[in-house]
Amino acid sequence: MRMRSVSFGVVFGVLLTVIVFVIAHRITSATSPATTLDPVSVVQQIQRLNELVSVEYTVQKVVGLEEQKVPFGSEKLLLFVQAEVLAGIDLSKLATADIKWLPAKRMQVMLPPPKIEHVVIDDKETKVWDRQITWWTPWVPYNPDLERQARLKAKDTIQQAAIDMGILDQARRNAEAGIQSLLGTLGIKSVTVVSASGKT
Repeated sequence: MRMRSVSFGVVFGVLLTVIVFVIAHRITSATSPATTLDPVSVVQQIQRLNELVSVEYTVQKVVGLEEQKVPFGSEKLLLFVQAEVLAGIDLSKLATADIKWLPAKRMQVMLPPPKIEHVVIDDKETKVWDRQITWWTPWVPYNPDLERQARLKAKDTIQQAAIDMGILDQARRNAEAGIQSLLGTLGIKSVTVVSASGKT
């Protein structure tokens, strides 16, 4: 009789455990719905990567500027400039039309082109390297606005230097890697990322 009571207790305990597991599973399923991979949700997931796919370069350049004086003579200025260049892809512009489903859980994503977001000159590291008036016109005054003009020229020069160094290509690669990693965690077996320029 005692053995039957023990057996009944074990069976009852197993049944109780199964019931609790089933109830807990249903509650978890109800409170944590599975992610649906429709184009809208995919776009929303990718847009969250916006700041993570940016790339920043520190660029140093010596920029020269010469101003012709009236009636004659000239002023030359050499400016050592350091600036931070930020580039990225604006994923907020991604639309559902840019998401293309392919067979066998594969996907193609069309990205906007990478672009320079901003160029910020580091004032602490930027300074006049050299400045001179032609020696035979010592009475000609310095132009106090020449340094500002050199800084404006430096921004364009530094931006082009960053592009030549590959900052836009790096931003595109960062975006591709981030998107492929994200969609891989969502169950997409293969992701092809295509930029607006046609590069993959």
